[in-house]
Amino acid sequence: MLTKPLTNVAGLGGFLEGFDPELRFPEYLDDPTKLPDSSQICKTAGQLCYASFGPRRTTNENAASYFERLTSAGHGSVLEHASFSFVLYGISRSVTHELVRHRAGAGFSQISQRYVSGAVLRFVERPEYGEDGELHRLFEERADRAAAGYEEMAERLLERQGEGHAMLSADQKTDARKKVQQTARSLLPNETEAPMVFTGNVRALRHIIEMRADAHAESEIRGLALRLFLCLRTADPILFGDYELGDLPDGTVTVSTRNRKA
Repeated sequence: MLTKPLTNVAGLGGFLEGFDPELRFPEYLDDPTKLPDSSQICKTAGQLCYASFGPRRTTNENAASYFERLTSAGHGSVLEHASFSFVLYGISRSVTHELVRHRAGAGFSQISQRYVSGAVLRFVERPEYGEDGELHRLFEERADRAAAGYEEMAERLLERQGEGHAMLSADQKTDARKKVQQTARSLLPNETEAPMVFTGNVRALRHIIEMRADAHAESEIRGLALRLFLCLRTADPILFGDYELGDLPDGTVTVSTRNRKA
């Protein structure tokens, strides 16, 4: 996890003080129970919708039941105010092609195979291969061949570029390098590592976990969704406290909630 919310509730002070003193809205700032910053901004956003800042409001002590009511009713818009960022690595190109389909409420910055050379090539072994000696050996051989094939192709393309090949030529050094690498990358398999920085708001993250940590999801992305969930539950056990882990016969783990599609 790279970033998580930082909430300054005191910033509400000027707003709350502008109301009739008999409403006692400024007492909102004196709640003795400290919440995770992500829970706090979402709870504050929800309570602003109903001007629920006075003594009869749901206090922070009861935040878990407050969010249970919201998510069980499908009122998840307030969850969009809190976002988390992660650096994802050790993930394959095939997994990132599935993950980036979740565009709503999310942002992705992924390594460029056009710009980055083969010096940083790494490959991701599927979980199905891990405990099978032959499949593991075949994966390693395949990765070695892919890396060698990429390097050989890049060298040949550089030679052609030096000879003035029209489609490989460019005036700028950076453009010339990219023309070689964008051609050589066509040899790379879906097992190629494709690290990225990924940001999502809580509503989007919950949706991704529900879809991709499901028993019917592909195994690699299910493992990724599980790791995301475990990080998020540690950071905010309130917003992610309604999820349960489940064991599958193959030894992998699912994540599910009774409050889907919040």
